[in-house]
Amino acid sequence: MFRHRASLGPVDLAFTDRFGGVSVVPYDELNLALEGGDDVRCRAENHRLVMDAFAPTDELVDLRQVHGAVVDVVEEPVDPDAFDGRPGADGVVTAMAGLTLMVRAADCVPVLLADPGAGVIGAAHSGRPGLVAGIVPATVARMRDLGAVEISAWIGPYVCGACYEVPAALQDEVAAVVPESRSTTSWGTPALDIGAGVRAQLGALGIVATDLAACTRESSDLYSYRRDGERSGRHAGLIRLRP
Repeated sequence: MFRHRASLGPVDLAFTDRFGGVSVVPYDELNLALEGGDDVRCRAENHRLVMDAFAPTDELVDLRQVHGAVVDVVEEPVDPDAFDGRPGADGVVTAMAGLTLMVRAADCVPVLLADPGAGVIGAAHSGRPGLVAGIVPATVARMRDLGAVEISAWIGPYVCGACYEVPAALQDEVAAVVPESRSTTSWGTPALDIGAGVRAQLGALGIVATDLAACTRESSDLYSYRRDGERSGRHAGLIRLRP
């Protein structure tokens, strides 16, 4: 269920894999997607299983991810069953205990952030458009608005720079904004390394990231849209402040 799980002071965090859920082929097993072809009852049960294992008394706070740079600041619990109540955003921050923040991914970069001393946490979903738009720096900025100073970051699984092939023109467009994202596939064609770009953005803000990444396309225990297309589910990054 949890590919990585850790605690830092009052902060708990985790990245899920695809095991320990109830979804059947081709989404087996722990599909945490909001939408798609998987049975809605299976997806709901998967979310319940994750929350029971991670933080059974917390409220889940998640997003309708839109590949942008909008960050939601959570000051009160959100109804996890109300899709219309989910903000269209790719970053979320809070200083409230008892809330679990979740971002989903299948090849994009899930980023978890925390200042345990200040009691501020955040999570961001950075794909190619989000990297260019600066969703991770925007999330850090909103955390600092809430009083965060000493921020730690964790980068979860994403499609690696040796597997994320893109047209040369698109590579140039992204690398013009974040040069560190330029890469080459293992077969010699233009590529992007979104994780390297995120690390560079964090580094420019004085934040060193703990890299817990594995390549989603190459790892059978993770979901990958690049590998499986519409048959792919979603894994997630989760972070909370303990009450």
